[in-house]
Amino acid sequence: MPRTGERSSRAGWRRIRYYVRGHSTSWGRYLVEQSLFLGFRWIPGIVGIGLRALVYRLLMHCDGFPAIENGVRLAQPHLITLHRGVYLDCGVYLHACPAGIEIGENTCLMHHAELHVYNFRRLPRAGIRIGCDSLIGEFNVIRGQGGVSIGDRVYTAPLVQILAVNHIYDDPSRPFIEQGITAQGILIEDDVWIGAGAIITDGVHVGRGAVIGAGAVVTHDVPAHTVVAGVPAKVVKEITPESAESRQPSSEDYF
Repeated sequence: MPRTGERSSRAGWRRIRYYVRGHSTSWGRYLVEQSLFLGFRWIPGIVGIGLRALVYRLLMHCDGFPAIENGVRLAQPHLITLHRGVYLDCGVYLHACPAGIEIGENTCLMHHAELHVYNFRRLPRAGIRIGCDSLIGEFNVIRGQGGVSIGDRVYTAPLVQILAVNHIYDDPSRPFIEQGITAQGILIEDDVWIGAGAIITDGVHVGRGAVIGAGAVVTHDVPAHTVVAGVPAKVVKEITPESAESRQPSSEDYF
């Protein structure tokens, strides 16, 4: 039987291999990627943005030259696709393992937003796709194990969580970590506004033009052109042409 020291050493190597596998496809690629990050990730300002726009193209799929601020962290960068005009603010974290992240034209990810696929269970719909002209706010968390699809012109305020994964906990005789997960996916259509601190849970479909109030916990589908709020979120208003007309500002509003 292996000695205690040998078992500990093997366990340590397994953890290291697991870590490397989570960040890259091989030891060689991992060393190359980390060397480039070490050399270029820290450089601030427009000089750093320009250098990263050139160098990071070697690691990712880039259409055009994305603007990447200092301190951005990338795992599995070969599975990341950035289209023209993408902006990644300081501290953004993209973990694409292994099903990929795609960000559409002119979309901005503000500082410390985290997009995390982390699909070691080989879930069929895993991945994160964000459309064009969208904005993902500060300290957002998007978990894509079940697949997250976000449309065009979707804006999220700070501290929003979009979580396409959930634990099963129905059996009281077993720990929840032994009962598996659900990963149904989340679909957010075009022109959606999501308020600060809102949480969207696995399996939800948010219709076009919907508004989600600050702090709402969305556990069911949101109809198009409605406002939802509360815990759990419920429809509190329909967005109609009449409601738009009633909010037209008069000249008195500017004085």
